[in-house]
Amino acid sequence: MAAAGIRIEMTRAGRKFLGMLTPSSNTTLEPVCAAMLSGVPGVSAHFGRFHVTEISLSQGALGQFDDAPMLAAAELLADARCHSICWNGTSAGWLGFQRDRDLCAAITARTGIPACSSVLAIEHIFRLTGVRRFGMVTPYTDDVQQRIVANFGREGFECAAETHLGLSVNFSFSEVEPETIADMVRGAARSKPDAIMVFCTNMDGATLAGPLERELGIPVYDTIATAVWASLRAAGIDPALVKGWGRLFSEVRQ
Repeated sequence: MAAAGIRIEMTRAGRKFLGMLTPSSNTTLEPVCAAMLSGVPGVSAHFGRFHVTEISLSQGALGQFDDAPMLAAAELLADARCHSICWNGTSAGWLGFQRDRDLCAAITARTGIPACSSVLAIEHIFRLTGVRRFGMVTPYTDDVQQRIVANFGREGFECAAETHLGLSVNFSFSEVEPETIADMVRGAARSKPDAIMVFCTNMDGATLAGPLERELGIPVYDTIATAVWASLRAAGIDPALVKGWGRLFSEVRQ
């Protein structure tokens, strides 16, 4: 009996847990993260939800991203002894990048766990790879899209092309067909940007990234993928262990 217990402990000692803060109405990022990590031994993603149903610039919709519920969800992930905690969402796109910088600092101060976000990961990836002109695909409304373009501009990145669907119900983003997403990426590619981002963690561009990169010859960075990439780095794990999910994992280092 004792020997069996020792074997279990030794096996479990190598486990790594990636905590993900997740919008409550998101049905895409959890299965995509699980699939992405399925080939990485000992690494698993664990999710904490908080209430998000609408993406717009109304006061009610903006209030969904107040720090309090996000920090409460992060504290619960800390109970699972996660090695990193990521805000797997794109709200800093329209709220400003500083919101995620402040949130990540607050999560680490509250839990002692390294924190990251999808949007800050995109910024870091753009700087590492020398992206200046980008294409953007989202499901969002005109005014939200304009805010995102403006905030990336403030960080020094020019939007060369963008396309969006005019949707505001968060659940509906997950129902966008893969071929629609692929056609939107192809449209953004016509302006020959340095990279194209699928900017929404409830719309699955991650599974399309590799094939589209081979077709277009342009890096395609999906925000679910950037969340996983940043989470692995924050937990001290090499993102290159993720195979078959595009150039982000095979080429982007540091």
